[in-house]
Amino acid sequence: MLGFRDRLVILMYHRVLARPDPYHAGDVDAEAFDWQLAVLKRYFNVLPLTEAAERLKRSALPPRAVCITFDDGYADNVEIALPLLQRHQLHATFFIAAGYLDGGRMWNDTVIEALARTSGETLDLTKSGLGTYGVANDVARVGAIKELLGRLKYLQPEDRLHKSTVIAEAVGKSLPDHLMMTTAQLRRLSKAGMEIGAHTMSHPILSSLSDEASRTEIEGSITRLRELLGQEIPTFAYPNGRPGKDYGRRDVENVGRAGIRVAVSTAWGYANSSMDSHQLARIAPWDATPARFALRVFRSYFGAPPAVL
Repeated sequence: MLGFRDRLVILMYHRVLARPDPYHAGDVDAEAFDWQLAVLKRYFNVLPLTEAAERLKRSALPPRAVCITFDDGYADNVEIALPLLQRHQLHATFFIAAGYLDGGRMWNDTVIEALARTSGETLDLTKSGLGTYGVANDVARVGAIKELLGRLKYLQPEDRLHKSTVIAEAVGKSLPDHLMMTTAQLRRLSKAGMEIGAHTMSHPILSSLSDEASRTEIEGSITRLRELLGQEIPTFAYPNGRPGKDYGRRDVENVGRAGIRVAVSTAWGYANSSMDSHQLARIAPWDATPARFALRVFRSYFGAPPAVL
C-alpha cells in the first residue's frame, strides 16, 4: 500500500532556527530539522518539486515520494537549512517573497519581534483600535502575538503594514532587519542546486486584491527573481494558501499565464495525479520525535485528497 505511484507528499517549512524559540513555536530548529532529514532519507524518496510534479502526472513516482519546500525567503534557510540539506544530499524548493529581499521585514515578523521585546505588564494599542494586551511574560506575549496576527492577517496589505508599524512604534525597540535573504544568499542557494520559486512580491492575501494587483504581485515576483538569477522560475506558492479563502480561480489562472509549471497551496494532504498541478496540496511536519514525524508522513498518503478549486 505504500508503493503509490500517483501520490505525493509535499512538506512545507518556513524557518529553521538555530535553537528553539517560544515566539516561533511553529518552526523547527536545526537539531530537529537534522533528524527530520535523516528520517526522510531513510524511509522516503525525496525528489525536486518540478520533477515530482511531472512524474505525478504520469503516475510514475517512486514509492513514498516526498518533496521539501520552504516559504517566504528567510536568511536562515541559507545559513542553517542549506548546510543540513547538503549534508544529507537532499533537495528542496524555496519560495521567495521577492519584495523582502535585502533588508525587508514581513509584517508578521514586525509584530512578533516587537512583542518579543516589549516590557512591562501591558501593551496599550487602543489608539490604533487594537485594544490592550497583557505582556508580563513569554506566555502572555505569545498569546498577544497570536491574537494580533489573527486580527491583521486579512486586512488590506497597506492597512496591515501600517498597523504592524504602529505596534512596533508602541513597543519602541530596535527590530532586526536581517531576517530575510540577501540577493547574495539567494544566489548561493540557487548555485547549490536548490530550486527557487516565486511567492509574490509582498505576501498579500491574493483573494483580497484587485485583478490588476493580483497579476502585479504574481508576475512581479517571477520577473524579479528571473532578473536576479538569470534563470526561469518554474514554481509558485500561494501566500497563506487556502483554496477559496486566500486565493481564487482568478489567481490560479494568473499563475498559469505567468508561465508557472507547478504551484502549491496549503490544502492539507497528499497530491495525486488528478489534482491541478497549479494547486498541489502540502502538509506541515509539526512533530517532536522521529517516530511521530515518520508516522505523520506515512499517514499522509492515505485518506481522501483535499479539495482544491
